Amino acid sequence: MTAEELERKLGDNLRAVRLARRLTQAEVAARANVALGAVKHLENGSAATTKTLVKVLHALSREDWLDALAPPQTTFNPLELLEAQRKERRSPAPKRVRRSSKASS
Repeated sequence: MTAEELERKLGDNLRAVRLARRLTQAEVAARANVALGAVKHLENGSAATTKTLVKVLHALSREDWLDALAPPQTTFNPLELLEAQRKERRSPAPKRVRRSSKASS
């Protein structure tokens, strides 16, 4: 799918949510604190900003759509990484078997 097709699909989905909630474009614009033209552009899949998209999603109570854009956050503790590295360094190295170099008589 092209970027333009994806923008149109997003606009169609936003329009469907708005209509399911029985809201006009003007009502969504007022709730989102954006211009009516911005909502129209967003629903038509043209010239919308990320800020407008986020505001409209919030006005439609569909912030969950943003979760699909980013993977879930995992907690990263650099101290745990350091401790794991220290443990690796402390673990005993495998013992090497030495062969004697005695000459046979």
